Amino acid sequence: MARKTDPFDIELTPDLILRAYRAGIFPMSESAEDPEIFWVSPQLRGVIPLDGFHISKSLAKRLKKNPFSIAVDRDFEAVIAGCATAGSDRDSTWINPTIRALYGELFAMGFCHTVEVYEGDALVGGLYGLAIGGAFFGESMFHRRTDASKIALAHLVERLRVGGYVLLDTQFLTDHLASLGAIEIPRAIYEIRLSGALEIEGDFHAYDRLKAG
Repeated sequence: MARKTDPFDIELTPDLILRAYRAGIFPMSESAEDPEIFWVSPQLRGVIPLDGFHISKSLAKRLKKNPFSIAVDRDFEAVIAGCATAGSDRDSTWINPTIRALYGELFAMGFCHTVEVYEGDALVGGLYGLAIGGAFFGESMFHRRTDASKIALAHLVERLRVGGYVLLDTQFLTDHLASLGAIEIPRAIYEIRLSGALEIEGDFHAYDRLKAG
């Protein structure tokens, strides 16, 4: 279910975005060039069960070799620019300037987070999303090296587990996400899970304190 709106008919603010997510609704645009925003509440919602993330043998080998370094919340602008750029994994993007600006504000407020994958000093993959309560709403990810986005997602899943999160929302189910353990659930079931997750206070940075000893 989607409803398109002229951005001049309603003031899009970070607070409105947060209220929408808490109600099970999220914003999108048709393309990076389209200034309009529409609101989406899918009949079937994509989620990754935090105890059901699937790591393939090839990804496990790459993780064991540890060719990349991981950072979080270091460079939001570079991550969203990567996600907003067409590449080998997609021909176009829905991330328009309005969305980039709003999520930049949410990042400054501490609700939006990034997971960044580096090869040396070069950003080669990553993802961003919103953390509200015990729910994480994944927005987009990108890669410039094989498996870099999968490595970002694997790190996110581990971080969410440590932080006490109970819901990882992927919005839609793609073949790529399904190969990693994502499933679809009906909107009614999603709303029940979301309601429970919002009663929990997840800690996105508990992982860092654990690793620091």
